[in-house]
Amino acid sequence: MFTKQNIYSVLEDVVRARLMAHPPWRQLLIVSVVLPMVVVLAVCAFAWPTSQVRPRELPVGVVGSDAATEQVLTALDQSAPGAYDLRIYADEDAAEQAIEAREVYGALAVSRSGVSVLTSTAASPTVARLLTDLAGTMAARTAQGDIDPPVRMTDVVAADPDDPNGAVLSSALLPLSICSLIIAAVVALLLEFGPAWRMTLALVCVSALAGLGVYAVGQWWLGVLPGEAVATWAALALLVLAMSSTTAGLISLVGSPGLGIGAAIMVFIGNPFSGTTSAPELLPDIADHVGQWLPPGAGANLVRSTTYFGGSGAEPHVLALLVWVAFGLGAIASGHRSFTGFAARRQRARAAGHGAVIASRPST
Repeated sequence: MFTKQNIYSVLEDVVRARLMAHPPWRQLLIVSVVLPMVVVLAVCAFAWPTSQVRPRELPVGVVGSDAATEQVLTALDQSAPGAYDLRIYADEDAAEQAIEAREVYGALAVSRSGVSVLTSTAASPTVARLLTDLAGTMAARTAQGDIDPPVRMTDVVAADPDDPNGAVLSSALLPLSICSLIIAAVVALLLEFGPAWRMTLALVCVSALAGLGVYAVGQWWLGVLPGEAVATWAALALLVLAMSSTTAGLISLVGSPGLGIGAAIMVFIGNPFSGTTSAPELLPDIADHVGQWLPPGAGANLVRSTTYFGGSGAEPHVLALLVWVAFGLGAIASGHRSFTGFAARRQRARAAGHGAVIASRPST
């Protein structure tokens, strides 16, 4: 049952057993060192990727195979070595199909008549602005006399007009991560860490309803999730389930430290490494590769795919989330069955206490 006694018991595990067991001087030392260190690490985790935003093997298309195209390839490679993963397309139609399939973020086509830039603000408004600036630079380089050739811009897959900069998705990711941690802790508390099947069922039901609620706010109220309603709801639910089940599994295995581990993975690493505010390929390599295998990064990209691209490019993100769900549910089962699991030890202690109460009752 969800009672004050249960809440006080959990608080005692977190505070008294972990901190109050030390002498007062050591308590002060722990608080004075650990808490500022946590603040510094959190600031570094969020600020460092943002300060290092620039293209790194960014997939970009180049249209055509004539001399002008060769000039574009040479100029891009010389100006920013390793910044772009350039892919050649025969015409603009082929480049547009590649953008819609999430193979590239955009494409450039340079000819004597001007420069065409194909972008996708739905994939990344930041990259769309970067390619637009790049097209202007290309136009200046190919200028003849005092007249610059025109730059034609086409937004192949546009972001929703109500959220042109993708701010809603990026701003919703952090509270969604924090609330998933709360879901994990509350489910463990309400069900008193067992049995495992009840925790699993509760997490699945809560995640499905939470995903539906987030979709309702995003589309029915704000109108910024315009495509594939069922798929987008499923993506949001899977994201919540991946984060909450992983954290609940860690709690079941090791107790209250599991909540801290879950927060470190989902909030302090997963969110800043997700690339939601820019693009994964604009972050440092370690943030790019790690971030897309953590639930926040995989979930945010999955929601983009279902909302704007008809599910194109969703497979690796679905796989990443399913791996985390499998880990979380496996950890829940292990924590309830293994001898050293926190949930199993909690259940044994509760059973022993109940047996002692029965034994102490006077016989009639």
